[in-house]
Amino acid sequence: PKVAILREQGVNSHVEMAYAFHKAGFEAHDVHMTDLQSGRAKLANFQGLVACGGFSYGDTLGAGIGWARSITFNPALAEQFKGFFDRADTFGLGVCNGCQMFAELADIIPGAQDWPRFTTNQSERFEARLSMVEVLESPSLFLQGMAGSRLPIAVAHGEGYANFKHRGNPAQALGAMRFVDNHGQATEAYPFNPNGSAGGLTAVTTADGRFTAMMPHPERVFRNVQMSWTSGDINATSPWLRVWQNARKWVG
Repeated sequence: PKVAILREQGVNSHVEMAYAFHKAGFEAHDVHMTDLQSGRAKLANFQGLVACGGFSYGDTLGAGIGWARSITFNPALAEQFKGFFDRADTFGLGVCNGCQMFAELADIIPGAQDWPRFTTNQSERFEARLSMVEVLESPSLFLQGMAGSRLPIAVAHGEGYANFKHRGNPAQALGAMRFVDNHGQATEAYPFNPNGSAGGLTAVTTADGRFTAMMPHPERVFRNVQMSWTSGDINATSPWLRVWQNARKWVG
């Protein structure tokens, strides 16, 4: 199945993301926003869409907001993305900067109306480290069979705070992952939770599970050698590869 590895200028995690999809049995295509704007690529030709992490527009317009506005302010592109999201056979993943971008497109993603906007970390600093997350029970097609797992994961963001003051509904948003402390409890305490989001929330999904937005970077830790510690074979893949294997299984 074809998946568009979507990037904008400043995005820097597209190669790892493409490789993870390749490992799971997808045909990964490098798609820059200019490819969509010029018509060189069309989302109608893809079953999956992944907005990758990085710093689109240097985050000078707000994390992921400039990227999203390049779509919403372009009627043809907005229609193309809406058409993709509305198809029953498609799926999408937004990671880090891509998570912020997806959150800004929530109005055209079916079932994403309660998602928050992601704003400046409570520490008011860029945070980059391995953090511990717990996978929650959710409809997310990417995280099926993983609920209850507590795993290290890479984080690298300056604006990952799930902010419901601007948009969304914390009572209705479907959480998919949360930061936990060294006792395995959901936490807002720094540095266990790098951005301070309430309840440790760091991933959201839709009721049908087709679209998920997450702040941490699973594509940077899908090999055991990338973990902080493992008792497993360092040459083997880590449990995070299941994210992409689940997507492949969902496609059928």
